Amino acid sequence: MKHSTKIILNIALIACFGVFLFWAQGNLDGYKVQILNLIAVNTILALSLNLIYGYTGMFSLGHAGFMAIGAYVCAILILPAAQKEMMYILEPVIWPFSVMHAPFFAAVLAAGLVAALLGLLIALPVLRLGGDYLGIATLGFAEIIRIVFTNITPITNGALGLKGIPAYANLPWNFFWCILTIYVIVKLLSSNFGNCLRAIRDDEVAAKAMGINTFRCKAISFAVGAFFAGVGGALMGSLITTIDPKMFNFQLTFNILMIVVVGGLGSITGSVIGAVVITILLEWLRFVEYTVEIGSFVIPGVPGMRMVIFSLVLLLIILYRREGIIGGYEFSWDDLVKRVNARRGRK
Repeated sequence: MKHSTKIILNIALIACFGVFLFWAQGNLDGYKVQILNLIAVNTILALSLNLIYGYTGMFSLGHAGFMAIGAYVCAILILPAAQKEMMYILEPVIWPFSVMHAPFFAAVLAAGLVAALLGLLIALPVLRLGGDYLGIATLGFAEIIRIVFTNITPITNGALGLKGIPAYANLPWNFFWCILTIYVIVKLLSSNFGNCLRAIRDDEVAAKAMGINTFRCKAISFAVGAFFAGVGGALMGSLITTIDPKMFNFQLTFNILMIVVVGGLGSITGSVIGAVVITILLEWLRFVEYTVEIGSFVIPGVPGMRMVIFSLVLLLIILYRREGIIGGYEFSWDDLVKRVNARRGRK
């Protein structure tokens, strides 16, 4: 298929999806719209972690820390000065954070850049480790960030967190950043740099022998992943309009890792499908925690049963589909055309 034809098909697909979002915003209730927003944000976070872990082979558990950085940077930049003055009860907000203000796009971009910068600084000493040691080091970084944000009260408002964050993260903004994330990562991985990342993942010693600067490639991959984790954190904070340090614990990183593993390591399509499936499944299973009446028969709800059932489903996926729902498959127009032609040939 010609490159120009693929571009036209991609534009047409995005346009159709844009029409769907326009329809959804005007016709779906707030709960369903919120699920769509969560799908977009979870897709960004899953793609950022998949770049680090699935494509580069770096076992990182520090995503919650980068999300916290992005969420706080964005929130401080979009909160009005008067609201900051009123909200900071324990200690007054210090200058220049008291007067900082920026448009939402600039705030999200700044959130990603600050997260990427800190990710790069963390990468310099940490990426010399490997395997489980890298995971432990990045987990420690995430915990340090959470504790620091709890204690720098004049900047973050301490344990009270930030409330009343402007809810700018709507469907158009969230899916704009989601599509941008997919585009950037696809372009990155389809370049020679992407081949270097795969070589490092498969055999770092062999990659070094081939002349690849493995440390430089891993540092760039880590920084790009941190950038989009910061973007996802910024969007999440604006979406739920309140943040505090307790939100950004290890469970948050585990939830993102779960999406990546269920969708398929080393698959962009898998991260997207995994985000859709996991987000919808977690919300749909809420019914088991409520009392259900079927005629005269009453089934009492069990608090926490949702996560028990979800854990069993996750266990079954890992046992019988270790490569994830999608595995290493990637959607492409060429593959779609081949499949359609193959079915026509069989008929």
